[in-house]
Amino acid sequence: MHSMYIHPFTDFGFKKIFGEEANKDLLIDFLNQLLPAKDQIKDLKYKSTEHLPSNLTDRKAIFDLYCENQSGEKFIVELQRSKQQYFKDRSLYYSTFPIQEQAIKGRVEGNAWNYELKHVYIIALMDFTFDDKEDFLHQVKLMEKNRNEVFYEKLTFVYLEIPKFQKNENELLTRFDKWLYLLKNLNSFLKQPKIFQENIFRRVLKIAEYTGLMKKDKESYLDSLKTYRDYINTLDYAQQQGYMEGREKGLEAGLEEGRKEGREEGREEGREEGLKKGIEEGKYHKAMEVAKSAISMGLSKEDTAKLSGLTMIDLKDL
Repeated sequence: MHSMYIHPFTDFGFKKIFGEEANKDLLIDFLNQLLPAKDQIKDLKYKSTEHLPSNLTDRKAIFDLYCENQSGEKFIVELQRSKQQYFKDRSLYYSTFPIQEQAIKGRVEGNAWNYELKHVYIIALMDFTFDDKEDFLHQVKLMEKNRNEVFYEKLTFVYLEIPKFQKNENELLTRFDKWLYLLKNLNSFLKQPKIFQENIFRRVLKIAEYTGLMKKDKESYLDSLKTYRDYINTLDYAQQQGYMEGREKGLEAGLEEGRKEGREEGREEGREEGLKKGIEEGKYHKAMEVAKSAISMGLSKEDTAKLSGLTMIDLKDL
């Protein structure tokens, strides 16, 4: 344990800070930083996070947090640790459950339901980025494209790309800045930063102290932290494997292109000599990439030499 605080992006840490009834004022304060002044939340109640479809053959949805404010508006708060191919589709699918549950069964005072809905918010804290643009806060609504106007006000998707928030402690100007800085860096704090003097942040830091957890909670957190780290390591390994496979396919395609150009532009003898040299260089570079990956994963140079086919002299500078 290098930090005195729990990691907020673990399942345990996220729900410990934001998902307990005793701490719901923390969630209210955070959400209020995302809402306009006229829509500020005064109170929240937690609702079941498991939602079953109306048809048994359809997929159910399990939210990280699901809440309702004093006006009956619905809030789904999700922690997303990595990119998913259909992440936006998932957000839209999740929004259908709090919409459908508002349907009034039967008749109201002899009249049919008029379809009036309460606002639904889908809020995603993402430990990854959508793209290389600077914006880290995205607020999305249904739009009338030709007029560039909001078509439907009562469905809002909020996406926070936490890694893009780059402010330092001395650059924090707003309460929202402090929340993002806290969430992004909480696990790296070795002591309480002086910037967090407000009672709400002092409470977060108190709740998140690892040494203050009960023994059972410490065990649950360590299990959650291991799951989180295993998940991240799996992603890193998959990314490295994809990189290696991509380089290999790129090398094969490049060599094939080299053969084609050699036939068209060079004499047969020059082509064969150039192709042979290109293949040898390609094999060497490929072996070096394999060696770099092996060493970064902790293999000794002796084992790396056996794996890559390189000599110890080739590996001396790695």
